[in-house]
Amino acid sequence: MKRHGLAAIGIAGALLWGSAFQIPAWAADNAASANVKTAAQVAEELGILQGDGNGVSDAYLSKTTTRLQSAILFLRLKGLEHAAMEFRSADNFSDANQVNDANKSILAYLKANPQLGWTGTGNGAFEPSALITSSQYYKVLLETLGYKQDSDFRYEDVLDYAKQVGLSRIADAGSLRNDHIATATVEALALKVKGSGKTLADLLSEQKVIDPAKAESAKRVSLRVADDKSLGSYLTDQSGRTLYVFAKDTQNVSACKDQCAVNWPVYYENNLWVPSELHASDFQTIIREDGKQQLTYRGQPLYYYINDEKPGDVKGHGVNNLWKAAGYSAVQVTNHDKGGTMLTNSKGRTLYTFTKDSLEKSACYGACEANWPIFYSSHAPLSGGFAADDFGTISREDGTKQTTFRGQPLYYFFKDEKAGDMLGQGLNNVWFIVDPSAK
Repeated sequence: MKRHGLAAIGIAGALLWGSAFQIPAWAADNAASANVKTAAQVAEELGILQGDGNGVSDAYLSKTTTRLQSAILFLRLKGLEHAAMEFRSADNFSDANQVNDANKSILAYLKANPQLGWTGTGNGAFEPSALITSSQYYKVLLETLGYKQDSDFRYEDVLDYAKQVGLSRIADAGSLRNDHIATATVEALALKVKGSGKTLADLLSEQKVIDPAKAESAKRVSLRVADDKSLGSYLTDQSGRTLYVFAKDTQNVSACKDQCAVNWPVYYENNLWVPSELHASDFQTIIREDGKQQLTYRGQPLYYYINDEKPGDVKGHGVNNLWKAAGYSAVQVTNHDKGGTMLTNSKGRTLYTFTKDSLEKSACYGACEANWPIFYSSHAPLSGGFAADDFGTISREDGTKQTTFRGQPLYYFFKDEKAGDMLGQGLNNVWFIVDPSAK
């Protein structure tokens, strides 16, 4: 089992550093909403993800995605879903009888249009109920971007080739869930189609598949989360350049000016998408004393460091004991209303364990998983008081991944609607919140 390092840098500490500094009069009511959306919000806005009865919720995003489901989402992206549903042909994949008549039409359409990239899994089969993998979905997205299998890339090299093109965010995910589909699709929309000089979003807009008014939104640049064995998880820009916070700053106010601002250039993007595990509302735009705009994360202004020469450099971390990489924690310790503490995700949603699980193995599938969506983050979860192997990752029977705490798989409860809800606590005497202080 893969283990995560846990020396992540918490933003909360940074919020306290500047508490003794007085906010200047010019900075009053300085912060404004930033034009930031999660990958899932962008995909929903474009009509690619439509969600379930509760919309595009965290529970929906954590659901597994079959090959058929991902093909339908792909057709929706291309504006071909209706044509596929209306398509009629006796020629179909050998396992088309596993699905209903409407989906048989979709499979027949895919078989009749191999240029779309959905050529099946061999021996004439499609395997509609199998989970889609990162290799399979990136292969289809590469072909959508004009790159052809066996001409531009070999299937066994698809992940390496996808990374060269600019597709890498779900490469290590294995079998995919709906959030992965959203992330990879939004990732592809901002890339240029081979030989055209235009992005995929541009071409889909020209073809009237995407509302032209939304096409610009689809071309957002991305903010990333990186991992370091000693630093843990931290924020970077789209190219992987480290972002920093400054101890002398106060809430949504930068104290870095003059030569400081030369050494620590401000970070600002007007059209940004972030991983769905982040809160888009945690980002705001401020106007600095010099009139420039700057992006903040949880109230902390974000900067580059002039001496970072390439993506992955973190030379600014610890400078003068005032600068730190902008930390991100996928898991937090939260006080609950019964007087104790519990683990939550970065958005404050309660995490649970299941007593029927065994060590590093989940027993929750099917209807159980629908009620108790799994929690997974690829990023080092937490700092402060935890051993290096407290958090880990398991591969479930379906090939998807799940985060564990001290060997116990972690879950959400579908009835928890907001941060702090713990409606699953003690349910059926087998589901319990996680008290991190318990040994």
